[in-house]
Amino acid sequence: MSFLRFLMLLSLVCWIGGLIFFAFVLAPTAFSVLPTTHLAGNVVGRALGKLHWIAIISGIVYLFSSLLYSRMVDGTAHVFAFRHVLLCLMLGLTLISQFGMIPRMDVLRASLGEEIRSVPIDNPARLQFDALHVRSTRVESAVLLLGLVAVYLTARSF
Repeated sequence: MSFLRFLMLLSLVCWIGGLIFFAFVLAPTAFSVLPTTHLAGNVVGRALGKLHWIAIISGIVYLFSSLLYSRMVDGTAHVFAFRHVLLCLMLGLTLISQFGMIPRMDVLRASLGEEIRSVPIDNPARLQFDALHVRSTRVESAVLLLGLVAVYLTARSF
């Protein structure tokens, strides 16, 4: 059973730690160090895609481990436990971002050319890109906040 708790915590640490690193270290550094925003956007976009796959795998590992742990300890899986609902919300938001928002942003980015900042602010494609970027940032922030609650609930349950 301690191995299941280890898997639960490890999956959350990987996911939430990755989000914190991405938001507070990787993205700001890329945009401040690289010579163009286009290059920085490429780095950040690829890193976010990889982070999303880490999140998807981590979420599945967490849910499987937590359901099994609950079943072994309490005799029932507690499918609708708050921490499981949070993880499903986090997974759902991550999937929306990875397969809905990011591909649309990539298409818009490609249509705008090398430097998005050089495109007029009133350009319809730029407006769409900027709106998607704001939504994407909010989705990632929501996943981080939900994840912190999930970490607390998980740590408290041991």
